[in-house]
Amino acid sequence: MSEPVKHECGIAMIRLLRPLEYYARKYGSWDYGLQKMYLMMEKQHNRGQDGAGLAGIKLGVKPGNRYIYRQRSNRPDSINEIFDLIYRDIGKADDENNIPFACNVYLGHLRYGTYGNYNIDSVHPVSRENNWKSKNLVLAGNFNLTNVGEVFGSLIDLGQNPVDFSDTVTILENVGHRLDEENERLFRHFKEKGFSKKDISPLIESNLDLATILSKASRNWDGGYVMAGMVGHGDAFVMRDPAGIRPAFYYIDDEVVVAASERPVIQTVFNIRTDKVIELPPAHAVIIKASGDTSVVRIRDKAELHKCSFERIYFSRGTDKEIYRERKKLGELLTEPVLKAVDYDLENTVFSYIPNTAESAFYGLIKGVENHLNQSKVDAILSMREKLSKEELEKIINRRPRVEKIAVKDVKLRTFITADKSRDDLVGHIYDVTYGVIRRGKDNLVVIDDSIVRGTTLKKSIIRILDRLDPKLIVVVSSSPQLRYPDCYGIDMAKLSDFIAFRATIELLNETGRASLIDKVYEDALSENRKPVDEIRNTVREIYRPFCPDEISARIALMLRNENINAEVRIVFQSIEGLHKACPGHSGDWYFTGNYPTPGGNRVANQSFINYFEGKNERSY
Repeated sequence: MSEPVKHECGIAMIRLLRPLEYYARKYGSWDYGLQKMYLMMEKQHNRGQDGAGLAGIKLGVKPGNRYIYRQRSNRPDSINEIFDLIYRDIGKADDENNIPFACNVYLGHLRYGTYGNYNIDSVHPVSRENNWKSKNLVLAGNFNLTNVGEVFGSLIDLGQNPVDFSDTVTILENVGHRLDEENERLFRHFKEKGFSKKDISPLIESNLDLATILSKASRNWDGGYVMAGMVGHGDAFVMRDPAGIRPAFYYIDDEVVVAASERPVIQTVFNIRTDKVIELPPAHAVIIKASGDTSVVRIRDKAELHKCSFERIYFSRGTDKEIYRERKKLGELLTEPVLKAVDYDLENTVFSYIPNTAESAFYGLIKGVENHLNQSKVDAILSMREKLSKEELEKIINRRPRVEKIAVKDVKLRTFITADKSRDDLVGHIYDVTYGVIRRGKDNLVVIDDSIVRGTTLKKSIIRILDRLDPKLIVVVSSSPQLRYPDCYGIDMAKLSDFIAFRATIELLNETGRASLIDKVYEDALSENRKPVDEIRNTVREIYRPFCPDEISARIALMLRNENINAEVRIVFQSIEGLHKACPGHSGDWYFTGNYPTPGGNRVANQSFINYFEGKNERSY
């Protein structure tokens, strides 16, 4: 993606099912679990660069000794820092029976901040401490709630006084409250049976009902989430939202239980086949008891599936075999509109891509172009077969797409120059170009990206540097549809005014005498957001209704081309139908269509428009 958006945190969990001595004998080191956690977190570094954290719980520790360990960092090299600190502490240990982070359960997290502060207190895992092991809670997640205010309010109604207003603290206290309730229920139960207080603690630990705790805690959550947690005595869980918005996978054998946000992470780190890694069903949780007994339990009622399609287009690593195929298919399905954009003039067209996540889609596009060329070769040979010379046959057979690496991502340049004009000039050098492969004034240039969000980098950098090659026509291709609506489930896309498709539509409304629709949608949004959340409809969809996607694309092309650009510029977007054909298992498309998977999404969309209309530069949830 030429304009990275912050998104998708990553989680990783390992439960070692054997004593640490087992791993030392078999793998040569007691820190087998730590080494695997390091690899799992590094393999998910793409999912979070605002911070990282690791927590561990040691089982069977006698009173008076530490059994929960946690290390976090919000530095740019956060993963390396936390493991450096961990091994530094290990090196200082003077008791081989009490080594820091020599744990049986580990929970790791990579953070992208979409809400709250970027200070160390906002980095997961977060913890809730207590002198009773079964009341200690460590939590990490990949999530956003649209109704955090309501959940926060419910805690206030209980008499709590949370220390912060954020998704993270609210969820921690929400789950913690239900954990306390379950502890009290079990305490009363065993007290009535005549057990002493000392004997009751281990009974509570072995009988704790995590499924009920999670079910009660999540009853009113509206959003996308994967929650992972550990209780002080050793129970652990990973839980997924009912619509399957956020991804989670797990693997179990006789040595470990493993969970992560992405399938290839588990495959690579544990060297196992794809079919051994199981997708956690939406509305379910993997629950691992302190005993090691593991089950997959339904926590919430089933809902219509809306798995995030952006995971397939961009966020997740393309090394997953299904994602790789889907990204290629996204490119292949763009073949016809791209050919139409260059007037089927393949002889004078060069194809390339914007590094580096669009590469798979580029291969799919070239496959589609090759198929088109092959069919044209067959037609040409058949039509000329009685008078076809050897030279003409060779010319037909040798026709192939012109593929070149045009844009090369340069090292990160610091925009320390404050003057706008100077800063724009610096931004224009983010990419280098390959000279000498475009015939000036004659060739078309097609470049594919995986998505177009704001259009800023395209306008200020990419199109400017491509124009230096003096092509006749520049066609920018997006393997995803037009981004039109805010996300509220973990992706940092909360403001309508950020989207170039939205700004283009507003320009079209003003230009075509439909500006009154903007006022009407504002009034309708205010009215809708006064209703109960289950009754709210997304009024922002009306903004786009007067125009077809091609009209909006044409306006975007005009917006991206300034007076200093010589080449004609055209924009080609993936269709909604193409998206679902390429990614049939991931129907979540609310950022493209406005079809939100939870009621809170409609409220967020309306609020985002209200903020735009009122000139408020703030998030909508």
